[in-house]
Amino acid sequence: MDTQTKSCIECGLPFPIRDSGFLSIFDQKQALHNLNGVYEQEGDLYYVPYVSKQALSQLISTIEETCDVSELMVFTGKYKVRNHAVMIPFGYLRERVENESLVQFISSGNFISHFQPILNLKDSSIYGYESLLRSGDEHFNISPGQLFQVAQSTGLFSLLDQKARETAVQSRVNNIQEGVKSFINFLPSTIYNPDFCLRHTFSVVEKYNVNPEDLVFEVVETEKITDVDYLKKILNTYKRSGMKVALDDVGSGFATLEMLQLLQPDYVKIDRQYISYCDQDSEKQQFLQNVMHIANSMGIKVLAEGIEREEELAYCRSIRVDLAQGYFIGKPAPKPLQMNRFLY
Repeated sequence: MDTQTKSCIECGLPFPIRDSGFLSIFDQKQALHNLNGVYEQEGDLYYVPYVSKQALSQLISTIEETCDVSELMVFTGKYKVRNHAVMIPFGYLRERVENESLVQFISSGNFISHFQPILNLKDSSIYGYESLLRSGDEHFNISPGQLFQVAQSTGLFSLLDQKARETAVQSRVNNIQEGVKSFINFLPSTIYNPDFCLRHTFSVVEKYNVNPEDLVFEVVETEKITDVDYLKKILNTYKRSGMKVALDDVGSGFATLEMLQLLQPDYVKIDRQYISYCDQDSEKQQFLQNVMHIANSMGIKVLAEGIEREEELAYCRSIRVDLAQGYFIGKPAPKPLQMNRFLY
């Protein structure tokens, strides 16, 4: 399966788990020869009937116990499927059956954004808000971490990340005034072809008539990035559309100071480990000053995240950090907080 096809499958809605039907299996290695039971075979395609979801779950367990499933591609539905392109890895199906309610929520559930304020340290005004994905269903309360974990194990990582970006853009309407930035997380590993995969996000921006210059797309999971050139291509795709980009967790793992010169983001967010008690730690102070020196020379704005103490805020202000974010300033909330206690 080529990369483009894989990306389209993982961005699309998952096929429903039918109460009865056929498990269609594409088996290039003939791994199913050990499977006892009733099935039809047409070349390297196998069709195994099932009469209930419980029977399907048992069938999946039997196949996993008796066969090599490492390269099996499958599809379950009311009818036999002969289109290889719509099939998914066997492991994805197993996880989708086990987590059916969560998969359904990822597919069609109600998502909202919570907003965490970002303070402009130069004039103590609200510079923007980070948009954080939350469930909008009071009867389906699940943490974003758990949601993304299930999405990854079921092959729906790209779909959920796309929905998170759409929710963030949509939630901005009637909540955040023009000129105030929205910082929106995205996962580079879910974008296989920037020009193609980001079309949906750009169409959402147009649909809701949002000014692209008010959007800052923020790289997360930086420790997993292995292809710097490809990440740069993604960032440049955003920039060509008039949007800004940010590099998260500078100082932690992948996001080193050297990456700033290679990727040239518009913003860098300093990892919490360098902000915590920075007013008392000379090594952290030296690191922060180095970041400021490099960022200033490149015209990059610096954002200190995870500020939880007044002293941390005061130190960052003293070395002219541009922006700040953290629980001391404001926690994520369903509506943007209107700050006034820092206006001094």
